[in-house]
Amino acid sequence: MTTADLDATALDAADPLAAYRDRFVGAETPLVYFDGNSLGRPLRETGPRLARFVEEEWGGRLIRAWDERWLALPESIGDELGRTCLGAAAGQTIVGDSTTVLLYKAMRAAVALRPDRREIVVDRDNFPTDRYVAAGVAEECGLRLRWIEVDRAAGVTADQLAEAVGPDTALVVLSHVAYRSAWLADAPQLTRIAHDAGALVLWDLCHSAGAVPVELDAWGADLAVGCTYKYLNGGPGSPAFGYVAARLLDQVVQPIRGWMGTADSFALGPEHQPAPGIRRMLSGTPPVLGMLALQDLLALLGEVGIDAVRAKSRGLTAYAVEVAEDLLGPLGVTLASPCDPERRGGHVTLQHPLMREVAAALWRRDVVPDYRDPGGLRLGLSPLSTSYAEVARGLDVVRDTMRDLTP
Repeated sequence: MTTADLDATALDAADPLAAYRDRFVGAETPLVYFDGNSLGRPLRETGPRLARFVEEEWGGRLIRAWDERWLALPESIGDELGRTCLGAAAGQTIVGDSTTVLLYKAMRAAVALRPDRREIVVDRDNFPTDRYVAAGVAEECGLRLRWIEVDRAAGVTADQLAEAVGPDTALVVLSHVAYRSAWLADAPQLTRIAHDAGALVLWDLCHSAGAVPVELDAWGADLAVGCTYKYLNGGPGSPAFGYVAARLLDQVVQPIRGWMGTADSFALGPEHQPAPGIRRMLSGTPPVLGMLALQDLLALLGEVGIDAVRAKSRGLTAYAVEVAEDLLGPLGVTLASPCDPERRGGHVTLQHPLMREVAAALWRRDVVPDYRDPGGLRLGLSPLSTSYAEVARGLDVVRDTMRDLTP
């Protein structure tokens, strides 16, 4: 048994969240799962919940269930998201569509609120979808993109944003946690800088929701979008969520005008009359099946508390950095994430030219991280389902794999 194993045993014994790991499918297996920031494990209760849904609601109530419960799910689950992990008062968060579609809706709505401004500010290392959608909206609306060049091992700083925004900035698009490095942005400060320039801010919360506390209302955020299949364990393809600050709800006009976002969906009227409040951000029929697993994780988050989850996340990433430095540093591996755990989200990226080959070999050895160019092995550590022993065991295999692949 290594020193890391001994430390992991003590850390797991002292971890107040350790027992929650048993609630997740597969946690009892020897597989090491380092990809919870791409797809979270399902809760054990989710399978029976889905079966009951098929038998009792879908099969038993059939179309009556729309009026009885399903039509309200986008808003009721949105409110629960806001309460448990987004710092958003009720009536500002909605669930539905994919992340890409909601990013498009939010960006188009935001630039329409600043019709005399001609620029969207976005950083070069933001997630590709954010950059692609921003470029598409700019092209569609005759706007310019203003790029921020960032350190790939960090993220957008206050000085960089202050230099980029100005009287022509309509919208700033930022990620709260950088997908590559896990850099945790200073959201209140960056939001203030954008607002001082008269711009709106759209926050991408995909890599923070469920792992890092978010305080959208306290930040003064304007809009936000995030997915639910990472740390929120909603399952593959589970719908995204969108947030619009209450002060903007009467003004915002989203571009995909479907029947479900109208004031009276079943009037089936000749013209689109937007629904009051956050429901106007809906377009088509809500993805009811895709919301069910999310409800289980939100209930668990409500039980545990996002602050406790964040404390475990800081502990896991700090431990991973320490063990990686000890085991992998001698092999030339460097940290491509912030050293300070307060500036780091829920994952850690380790850098080495061999990491693409290492990642492929690890999957064959039942250790599952993911790979991000250039040369980044990304370890996504889900606080509720990852143990310290799992981290130690996985990094042992990373070391052995690197030795096997090193000429």
